[in-house]
Amino acid sequence: MGPTALTPPWLRWVALLGLCAAYIQGGINKALDFGGAVAELAHFGMPPWPLLAAAVIVLELGASLLILSGRLRWLGAGALAGFTLFATFVANRYWEMAGPERAMTANAFYEHLGLVGGFLLVAWHDLKSHTSSPSAS
Repeated sequence: MGPTALTPPWLRWVALLGLCAAYIQGGINKALDFGGAVAELAHFGMPPWPLLAAAVIVLELGASLLILSGRLRWLGAGALAGFTLFATFVANRYWEMAGPERAMTANAFYEHLGLVGGFLLVAWHDLKSHTSSPSAS
């Protein structure tokens, strides 16, 4: 039994869905509560601009769609990696905290770095598969 038999396409798609789940959920919630999305920006010290909140929604949902559809997967994964890295340094500044809040936020910080690594691996794998296969589109 070769490695392909152990990695059916549906399993890869489910893994990608798991990687994108928080962004799909976040984008949908922000779209359904747009005022809350704008307030969330202000909470994290960002300008509470409706256009910025809309851009975040489009990024979270659009990049997830690229990843799940396989169309420009590398671009969607790279966009979510960059967004996650930026948001991690904005929202999880554990080094400025003390007590239990510091430990919980540090954990979230490093979990998000893990997501960044996962998205970078998806982008790398997608780019590699397109450059190593002459029939890839």
